[in-house]
Amino acid sequence: MRLGRVILISLFLAMVFCLAKSLEFTEKDLVSDERLWDLYEKWRSHHTVSRDLTEKQKRFNVFKANVQHIHEENQMDKPYKLKLNKFADMTNHEFRNFYSSKIKHYRMLHGDRATTGFMHAKTENLPESVDWRKQGAVTGVKNQGRCGSCWAFSTVVGLEGINKIKTGNLVSLSEQELVDCEKDNEGCNGGYMEKAYEFVKKHGGLTTENIYPYKARDQFCDAVKMNAPVVMIDGHENVPENDEDALMKAVANQPVSVGIDAGGTNMQFYSEGVYTGRCGTELDHGVAVVGYGTTSDGTKYWTVKNSWGQEWGEQGYIRMQRGVDAKEGLCGIAMEATYPIKLSPDNPKPPSKDEL
Repeated sequence: MRLGRVILISLFLAMVFCLAKSLEFTEKDLVSDERLWDLYEKWRSHHTVSRDLTEKQKRFNVFKANVQHIHEENQMDKPYKLKLNKFADMTNHEFRNFYSSKIKHYRMLHGDRATTGFMHAKTENLPESVDWRKQGAVTGVKNQGRCGSCWAFSTVVGLEGINKIKTGNLVSLSEQELVDCEKDNEGCNGGYMEKAYEFVKKHGGLTTENIYPYKARDQFCDAVKMNAPVVMIDGHENVPENDEDALMKAVANQPVSVGIDAGGTNMQFYSEGVYTGRCGTELDHGVAVVGYGTTSDGTKYWTVKNSWGQEWGEQGYIRMQRGVDAKEGLCGIAMEATYPIKLSPDNPKPPSKDEL
């Protein structure tokens, strides 16, 4: 009996894993609206999406167009693939609005980038590849939800990385504190990373995700939690703009916050491979470069941590083509790169439970 139960549990877990991995479809699913309806119902069940009848018809038409686009793109000889993910019944316009950090908009509001030093300028003999995940300097992929807070997630990747490098400890830090308390940005309505780094320095650090957990919505700033910092920094520096070589030097030393134009349909449905798709320089999303490398066929890439959950892309990551002709880098990745400075392993003393 016990052996049979173990086998059943193992089979169930295997089925759950396969279901969570992806929802595949074939050309047979595209031959009629009836088959597409079946696929849509499978997709809704897979992602636990509830729609009323009127909304369902509208969403089905969007889903149908997206399925066709994914199928057509995957028939082409490109170094990346697309898949049906949780965004499959959203128009691209809706997708942009839900997840945009509006980095370019905030840059225009606040003026030109500040002139800073670039401590990594003299870095030489760069390794052929870097992956800060393998060095234990990157926490698991997080999910910003339907909140334009990617700027906070991008900032936190930089903070978590430099803290691990300087102290040897990987601590998951609070995006929600930045969303609620950093008033130069606008929480779920967007922002950019330089202001967030300035806030962390000014307020003596950032607290942990455990103390100030993420809620994917704007809230009032919790002053008690904000005044319980556990990781502090000495400031931040900007990578010289439109310079992928400079960005490479920075990434060789630590994870780096960057802005990208992530609003394209192919970015919406990216699944795997080195992304070489069309995109502009209307920076609307904050992410973090946590490494770089080269594929076996010689394609250079950046390893980028996103904040759309582990289901999107390569378990929450995207590899983006590196060393392109455009000085801004693919999707503007070299335009707004910035990173935190931490000169010593010193940090504030963690608060006791009584203090919270």
